[in-house]
Amino acid sequence: MTMASEMNTCAWAMHQPLEREYHDAEWGIVSKDDNYLFEFLTLEGAQAGLSWYTILKRRDAYKQAFDAYNLERLALYDEARTEEIITKYDVVKHRGKINSVFSNARAALLLQEEYGSLAAALWQFVDYEPVNNRWQEMGQIPVSTPESKAMSNFLKKRGFKFVGETICYAFMQAVGMVNDHMVSCPCYSKALASQAE
Repeated sequence: MTMASEMNTCAWAMHQPLEREYHDAEWGIVSKDDNYLFEFLTLEGAQAGLSWYTILKRRDAYKQAFDAYNLERLALYDEARTEEIITKYDVVKHRGKINSVFSNARAALLLQEEYGSLAAALWQFVDYEPVNNRWQEMGQIPVSTPESKAMSNFLKKRGFKFVGETICYAFMQAVGMVNDHMVSCPCYSKALASQAE
């Protein structure tokens, strides 16, 4: 990266190398893969009240603890598995957040039945097309939008937990439903390119 691109990169990604790596490789890239979407619903929910770096550095442990986000397997678990996860894995030791992954998996399976995929259920909130914002500075980016509020209400009614409107907006940013890279960020165009794939 050149000095100019360093200066223009989204500021939140400049504190830790792991954040920068995630920002450059994944954040804002379109995904309609159900497992990936469920992973990010899980990680964003786990982040509530914490920093993203706290979760990101434990991402591999989350993947191991939650069976690579296999929905059918997760749907079978209960609080006994929660205790095992707390003991064995480097995840945030919050029983409510851990338990929610299992109930969320059951709710996600029902959405797959109804909509054909989890992606179809979630992407409806942006009319199945990414929203490309044109922010000039970080302070312009909202923490929630009417779309994330609608997604949150929808998911809560379907039995999901830890899916508030701010969590849903962070999720939408992560999986490319909205492109919230600064226009000056080198990754803005990369996110745009992912929309055509």
